[in-house]
Amino acid sequence: MRARKSRLRTAVTCTAVAAGSAGLVAGSLYVMRTPDRSAGGQQAALTGEQATKTRRDSAGTLASRLTDRLGARTAGAYIDSAGRPVVTVTNAGDAAMVRSAGAVPKMTQRSPATLNRITTTLRQSFTGVPGTGWAIDPATSKVTVWTDDSVTGTQMANVRQMARRMGAAVRMVHIDGRLRPVALGGASITSQRKRCSLGFNVTRGARSFFLTAGHCGIVGENWRTVQERPRQLGTTVESSFPGDDFALVQTEEAGVGAVDLDNSQAREITEVGEAVVGQGVARSGQTTGLDTGSVTAINATVNYPEGTVSGMIQTTLCVEPGDSGGPLFSGSTAVGLTSGGAGDCLIGGVSFFQPVTEPMEAFDLEVS
Repeated sequence: MRARKSRLRTAVTCTAVAAGSAGLVAGSLYVMRTPDRSAGGQQAALTGEQATKTRRDSAGTLASRLTDRLGARTAGAYIDSAGRPVVTVTNAGDAAMVRSAGAVPKMTQRSPATLNRITTTLRQSFTGVPGTGWAIDPATSKVTVWTDDSVTGTQMANVRQMARRMGAAVRMVHIDGRLRPVALGGASITSQRKRCSLGFNVTRGARSFFLTAGHCGIVGENWRTVQERPRQLGTTVESSFPGDDFALVQTEEAGVGAVDLDNSQAREITEVGEAVVGQGVARSGQTTGLDTGSVTAINATVNYPEGTVSGMIQTTLCVEPGDSGGPLFSGSTAVGLTSGGAGDCLIGGVSFFQPVTEPMEAFDLEVS
């Protein structure tokens, strides 16, 4: 399962949900919304997203298929401002293949092997240093390295020295605030230890489950709804954090495959798909409700104070405590589980999501 994260790839997805007959839809039951994030504005963004859904989904699917085919000969793919899938290549033959498939080929400025060597060096040097992280940017053929407000003094000097040694292949970015998992605060599901958001309802044979963030609970954790009369939901049977950030909770009842849009409506989730850099996405969480944005990186490594998580999807979405485990989706395709980030929904920030395909494949799950 861990070997899958070692190669350049686009991140992947699953379906979103409700839990049981009480109608616990994936994501939030109620919201605390900041003034600049109106329900009307967010719904308008989703309407615009739906209008271009077919083209965007097609571009993402094509980009994913081509990067899988190219393997080590590509530094990744992204969707450009015109909605076209752009796939990086290293030779003219691959460029012709990408073009004939209907995508835009782009010659990499640096080889995928060089970029992978840089991320390997960073992993050896800075894994376990909270507030740092990195990801390959296929559009620039560079590795973006970020640090948050907690990285100062000697640690910051070491990061800068490493970046200088790698020259123009590395771009440093500062993130305001502190990177952390967002499992604290109010949430739509709760256990004895944590309050989080429900992610995706899934099945394996005749058995029903839902997925949430791994840092939300340990194996044996009992989950219930947050209501005037709480209802028992299920028990965590698998959990992975750090390294990954997902948990599998077995339930008594099958859930509904839909995402709460926080406006008395729900978005049906119908398929599993791939997340691609530049793709428009939305996420739902109990604390902050609905937010829309775009994917800025895949296969990202994040060093939380609690440990290192790799293979993550990075986005422009905001997240706050209580949103952990909530669904990330694009149109009717689910993409990930909310893990953590920095900043908040007033000033903005950066956020990271666990690709859903990993637990789906690891546990042989199907969309609910």
